[in-house]
Amino acid sequence: MDSAALLDLLGNENRRRILRLLARKPCYVTEISEYLGVSPKAVIEHLRKLEEAGLIESRVDDQRRKYFHIARNVRLEVNVSPYGFASKSAYPASSSFDITTCRHLSLDVAWEDADELDELLQSLENLEQLENELSLAQRWVQGRLCDVLDQISETAGDGPESRIYADLLASVRSEPKSVGELSTDIGASREIVAELLERMADEGIVRRTERGWELTSGS
Repeated sequence: MDSAALLDLLGNENRRRILRLLARKPCYVTEISEYLGVSPKAVIEHLRKLEEAGLIESRVDDQRRKYFHIARNVRLEVNVSPYGFASKSAYPASSSFDITTCRHLSLDVAWEDADELDELLQSLENLEQLENELSLAQRWVQGRLCDVLDQISETAGDGPESRIYADLLASVRSEPKSVGELSTDIGASREIVAELLERMADEGIVRRTERGWELTSGS
């Protein structure tokens, strides 16, 4: 699901409360209405939007009551920093992903299927500790990213536009890009992007080629 659409969907407090409730147990409309303290009609509308987004599903029991439950695991990452606001596309959680393919990550990923309760509880504790450590690592990486972008800004330009300089350099570091592509990447108008590129070209930081704008050798 598109991350922007998911952010809009979760911007409603009652929809968030519905998801918290359904994360504990499947519920029918009347239960949800009583829990939220809102009318069944309003609950049905919230459920419709959540179901259309694929976050919840429904089933009918023997008494023909319609139960709603969480449909899938989804993770959404939002980053707000002095260098911009961005959200990564929501993606489903996966237990089959091979974490050993992450070359910058060193973890003890030995895993054995557990069937006894004590083994399951130990696995739960280990995974919760790992989740906490990964969260701390993300905070450290985000801090270092901002530090590096600060240094790039100081090197590439002065004044209020220095952060846009940093964004432009970060965008062209991997491959040449056109003014239009760079405008989309950093969320600035084509006119501003073109002007800043010309300034950086005069300083020998970037150059324009047939393939687009790119860093000069040694930049």
